[in-house]
This record gives sequence, C-alpha cells and structure tokens, in this order.
Amino acid sequence: MSTDNEGGVLSDRVLTLPNALSVIRLLLIPLFLYLLLGPQSDGWALAVLLASGATDWLDGKLARVLDQSSRLGAMLDPLVDRLSVVTALAAFVVRGIIPWWVAVILVGRDLVLAGTMFIYRRRGLPPPEVIYLGKAATFVIMITLPVLLASTGESPVADLLWPVGAALLVWGTALYVWTGGLYVYKAALVARHTAPPTREETRSA
Repeated sequence: MSTDNEGGVLSDRVLTLPNALSVIRLLLIPLFLYLLLGPQSDGWALAVLLASGATDWLDGKLARVLDQSSRLGAMLDPLVDRLSVVTALAAFVVRGIIPWWVAVILVGRDLVLAGTMFIYRRRGLPPPEVIYLGKAATFVIMITLPVLLASTGESPVADLLWPVGAALLVWGTALYVWTGGLYVYKAALVARHTAPPTREETRSA
C-alpha cells in the first residue's frame, strides 16, 4: 500500500473500473494509428481520439468518486497518457499536420523525464507525485490534437479551427515543457539531498 498525493491510500486492486478504462484507452491507440495512417479516415480517427480523451477524464473521476484509486492505476494512467500523446504526435508528423520539431520537443520532454526515474529508483523511492499542472498540460495537448485533426478538412469549420488549434499547440507545448522542468527540478533536489542506500542498508532491507 502507498499514499497518493492527497494523503489517501492507494490500494493494490487490479480489477477496477478506472483501470479497465485505462486499458481501453491503450487498445484505442493502434486503432487510431490505423485509421489515421491507413485508410486516412480522419472522421473515425477523430472519434477515436475524442473517445480516448473522454475515458482519460472519466477514469480519474471514477477513481475518486468510487474510491478505486490503486497503485496500478497511478502507474497505468500516466503511462497511457504518454503513449497516446507520443503516438498521436508521430502520426500527425507523418500526415504533415504538425511540424516535426514540435513533436521532437514534446517527445524529448518525456524522454528526459523518463531518465530522471533512475534517480528515484537508485534511492529506492517511488516515482514523484503527479503535478496537477502537468496533468493540465497533457490535457491541453490532448485537446489540441483533435482540434488540429478536425481542421484538416476543407470547410468553413476547418478554416475556423486551424488558428484555434495552432494557438492551443503553442500554449500546450509551452506548458508541457514548463512542467517538465518542474519535474526535473524535483528530481535534482532528490539527487542532491537524498543519498542512495549503502550496501549494508540494501542487504538489511
């Protein structure tokens, strides 16, 4: 058992409704890639992307309302978030919807954060608590992607959505990078103030 960032207790349960929704989101990723890059069914791809975003919001909400927060969910939810964003960005670059360097910045941020996990593991610590601003940054990116996808068509609505999507992309990217810096700062503090366990401490643990 462990505590979440609000002081509650995370259970060891696996079979929960929020976890099931996270698994569904995971299964939607290859379907989205097929629709966008295969037959290029942008309408269906947009529907899948919106469904993924809806379940992302719903699983967190249900975890709190139903008191089904779990250790697995605490790891699975952000993992699926990252995979959803990375795969969607890669697909958007292939389709020419966003420039490649934007995807590099966003994916690079996640790679840097993945590297900081070694600092926590080396010291026998759990991953850092989720920064809600980081969750908000991911949410903005997840909103930006369907808006940009909807703007690829040839219609007055698409023409209206394009500048909105572009503005969201700039804002979301800046927020994503900023929160990444906050996570790196937290990892640096851990590295500076928390020494790795000695061999004797490891053996006695």
